[in-house]
Amino acid sequence: MKNNLIVLLIVLLGFPFSLFAQPDCEAKLRQLEINKAMVAQFYQELFGDKNPEAIHKYIGNTYIQHNPALPDGKDALYNAVKVWFKDAPKEKVDIQRIAADGDLVFLHIRSKRGSKTVAIVDIFRIENGKIVEHWDVIQEVPEKSANNHPMF
Repeated sequence: MKNNLIVLLIVLLGFPFSLFAQPDCEAKLRQLEINKAMVAQFYQELFGDKNPEAIHKYIGNTYIQHNPALPDGKDALYNAVKVWFKDAPKEKVDIQRIAADGDLVFLHIRSKRGSKTVAIVDIFRIENGKIVEHWDVIQEVPEKSANNHPMF
């Protein structure tokens, strides 16, 4: 009987605290969805619509670039995409998967580089509603695979 009373007391004392934890969890989940939507929209505007102005809209003033072909800073990215996208047609980006964890958003993308299909994984770090850091890996999709698992 005494053990049952102790368990009941613990449950009753802990219950009010669980009410406070739930809204925090819901707010974090909402923020993850907001971050995913923002990154997907940025990706479409920049890489699909070929609009370099998306950089000013979505990227923070401090931008860390882990791609070894580009220096840090949003101006460096802006100047690069103006060259990359010159006369390039608009397209719908093909986001295969999108996930978020904390302040990171992950994209798995099917894209074309000339006549070749490539798999791209982009990782973006979000701070105060802006993209502030970027990593990417690009891999050509081989004609033959050592296994039966598709890349997408």
